[in-house]
Amino acid sequence: MNDKDQQAGIFGLGAVNSAYQQYFTGKSYLRSLANASDDVDVHVSNVTFEPGCRNNWHIHHNGFQILLVTSGEGWYQAAGEPARLLHPGDVVTIHEGIKHWHGATKDNWFSHVAITKGTSEWLEPVSDQAYAQLREVK
Repeated sequence: MNDKDQQAGIFGLGAVNSAYQQYFTGKSYLRSLANASDDVDVHVSNVTFEPGCRNNWHIHHNGFQILLVTSGEGWYQAAGEPARLLHPGDVVTIHEGIKHWHGATKDNWFSHVAITKGTSEWLEPVSDQAYAQLREVK
């Protein structure tokens, strides 16, 4: 098992996230776990970020997102708040209309299960300058 397979956690790495690559800085992987074809109104997927990868700022409309951190080390930040360092077992509940982003720390792989209802409005990337200023406190 290589490093990225191990960091994907119990749900596995999935495929390169090419469908959403335009909304990410760096490479991510996506494995769908449940979606509308399963007759549910939420999408559940395992998202794995390579070191330094993060998604753009975005907002969820007509729903929410819940992140269940399964492996590695990453960041979550809501607009106007300090970034929060995430570890396996952490849970983030993101309510409708909250502008936010999430992704890996600069030196670690990061995976979370994302439970998402509604639609996502993708916004600007997290700047390299803002990302570089994040400090990991252990």
